[in-house]
Amino acid sequence: MSFLESPLPSVAQGLGQSVLRKEDPRLLRGAGAFTDDLNRPDQAYAVIVRSPHAHARLRAIDTSEASRAPGVVAVLTGADAERDGLKPLPHRPVPANPFEVPLKNRDGSPIFAAPHPVLPTDRVRFVGEAVAMVIATSRDAARDAAELVEIDYEPLPAVARAVDAAAHDAPSLWPEAASNLCVDSMAGDVAATEQAFASAKHVVRLDTWIHRVTGVPMEPRAAIGEFDPSTGRYTLYAGSGSNVRGRTDVAGVLGIDESALRVIARDTGGNFGTRNNTYLEFALVVWAARRVGRPVKWTCERQEALLTDYQGRDLGSVLELALDEQGNFLALRAVNTSNIGAHAVSFVPLAKGAELISSVYRFPAACINARAVLTNSASTTPLRSAGRPEVMYVIERLIDLAAHRCGFDRIALRERNLLPSSALPYRNPIGVLYDSGDYPAAQRRVLELADWTGFAKRREHSQARGRLRGIGLANYIEIASGFPRERAEIVVEGEGRIDVMLGTLSQGQGHETSLAQFIVQWLGVPIEQVRLITGDTDLAPIGGGAHSGRSMRMGAIVMAKACDRIVEKGAQVAAHLLEANVADIEFAQGRFLVKGTDRAIGLFDVARAMARDALPGDVSGDIQRDLPQALRGALSGLADETMAQPSFPYGSHVCEVEIDRDTGEVTIARYTAVDDVGRAVNPLFVHAQTHGGIVQGVGTALWEQCHYDRATGQMLTATFMDYAMPRADMVPTFTTEVSEVPATSHPLGIRGGGEGGNTGALGAVVNAVVDALAPFGVEHIEMPVTAEKVWQAMRGHAGATR
Repeated sequence: MSFLESPLPSVAQGLGQSVLRKEDPRLLRGAGAFTDDLNRPDQAYAVIVRSPHAHARLRAIDTSEASRAPGVVAVLTGADAERDGLKPLPHRPVPANPFEVPLKNRDGSPIFAAPHPVLPTDRVRFVGEAVAMVIATSRDAARDAAELVEIDYEPLPAVARAVDAAAHDAPSLWPEAASNLCVDSMAGDVAATEQAFASAKHVVRLDTWIHRVTGVPMEPRAAIGEFDPSTGRYTLYAGSGSNVRGRTDVAGVLGIDESALRVIARDTGGNFGTRNNTYLEFALVVWAARRVGRPVKWTCERQEALLTDYQGRDLGSVLELALDEQGNFLALRAVNTSNIGAHAVSFVPLAKGAELISSVYRFPAACINARAVLTNSASTTPLRSAGRPEVMYVIERLIDLAAHRCGFDRIALRERNLLPSSALPYRNPIGVLYDSGDYPAAQRRVLELADWTGFAKRREHSQARGRLRGIGLANYIEIASGFPRERAEIVVEGEGRIDVMLGTLSQGQGHETSLAQFIVQWLGVPIEQVRLITGDTDLAPIGGGAHSGRSMRMGAIVMAKACDRIVEKGAQVAAHLLEANVADIEFAQGRFLVKGTDRAIGLFDVARAMARDALPGDVSGDIQRDLPQALRGALSGLADETMAQPSFPYGSHVCEVEIDRDTGEVTIARYTAVDDVGRAVNPLFVHAQTHGGIVQGVGTALWEQCHYDRATGQMLTATFMDYAMPRADMVPTFTTEVSEVPATSHPLGIRGGGEGGNTGALGAVVNAVVDALAPFGVEHIEMPVTAEKVWQAMRGHAGATR
């Protein structure tokens, strides 16, 4: 029986146990190996010259003075890249999962995927775009020389907001495209939706904008490139979301076979989606290393990161809800417009948001027009739960609006329309099949944990202190899919260690512990004896990295199958050594046993026997030497699987806020979350990731924003003085609970976790703020809900809404 089919008994340090992170001591001692910690012999240093204009024609670049500066090794431009045949970054932005709704233009025209040259030669299209690269013997020398690169720009009209860029007379970013509107897709049943709206008793509309934010990982990006002329092989050291994808993309830029490039990522300090796609600097340092004949290192500075990291959100949404007299949802229709920035890095947030627009509610009909627009801004990409926080926010705000305007209780309205567990599996009106879950139970439980019925007394207490208090609820659903192929190779080493080579990659999620728990469960060894090896394409050449909750879901399947092969092979060896039939050998708790006897041999003893080492105890070397040749070698297992079927995490969040009447300052007073991950591999980690996700979501709702000047395209929040990150003292202690309704789409019931905290937070926070402001007649307030906006809203100023 396969480990994917066998029962899962309780095992210390195994699946379902809250095991402390084994990687923490190393990281807390400062013994991590992040990219900037690495240095190569005789390395040079690169600094990128970046555009100060949001849109401008490149008329000339003069590198002569910079090239003569002390310590300068080379100055490279787009002309050099063209001469060497470098190609644009191959982002592949259109999702193509067969289980999801395809993204295609409704008129049948091809989607325009704006290219992403590593160094442009014609024009720049956002502030911070790379124009040249200076390489010198020290970072300071490279910085100084970068100031000497003379660039003749011809400024062009810029457009940074999607609503402006979509206008027919907007400045064009790409002359080869018919307009800045590069995706115009329609999904759902338009005719049935229109009919439902025509017969509805109530129609409620919300026109809103989910503003732009960025991931701000603790570790800024960095990369080192090497080239070995004797072998013709390149090496790239770079922390990322997927070093396998980085190998494919960088090889594509250089026009080389993937086997000629090795990509190594050790520790990576955060991601949140901003590192999943490849950055041009990765290709530049590898190319430069070949050009200058020595390793080249580049490290991003924080202001540079705020300008040029891939960003997220930035979705305009117009959503309408049709209801009957009793409050039953009849239909939903939407127009979602995604600002993808200057280059087509990813349409995934737009696509995934569109297919989950109906959330966990029953809708007989729905349709959505999903559009993507190019603008003079940094590119957007999947940012922690790509596209789902946006659409969950909009529908949860719309339900509260419907309750307020049509005279329904907001909790009862949700209860009436939530999909019951008996309705699942359920194909939503856009065409996505939900596998399993109990959405009403999650809502009931979060209301109980949050003491929703006791809120009135807490509001009275706040009022007695001169403060406003509000409470908000938001339900959500996720889709966990991601790159569908994963590979695991597991080797049992005779000295007492199990090496697990996997194509996923950690950016702080605790993989060294949680992935090891599967091996503890199945092979019966202490967690200290499991070593996870990732982040090196020579050792783990296949895999999709960490995104869309894929590491546990897909890693579990390939590791289970690899372990099956180890036990199958080990049983054959054990039968030979113990002089028994293979059918009489069983495996349990790290030992092969002859059924009905006390004769047994350990897993590591079998590995040593196969490696032709001496065995301890009563198993003689003579028997070992008699092992057939087919049973000698490494005790190992390999599995390589493609798994495209998604799963659907879901949950319910409740937020309470207090508001200072005099200043408009919003304080999070209480926050409660129930998140269903199917099966929690390590509940402690699920809670921790939920906490982090909530903070990220609260940050989006209240403080964070990548703010571009609407007229010039200049980014006005490129330092931490302006980009307001949440701090520990700005949030309370959270109450979180893990629900575990098994996912029927996964053999172990795993849905995926880590993104739900972020997905539910936006709607819960803003619903709470609007509830607190209800005495002032406020129906809606736009994010980020700053103190100034709240202050204006309490005084009836229109500026609070946009």
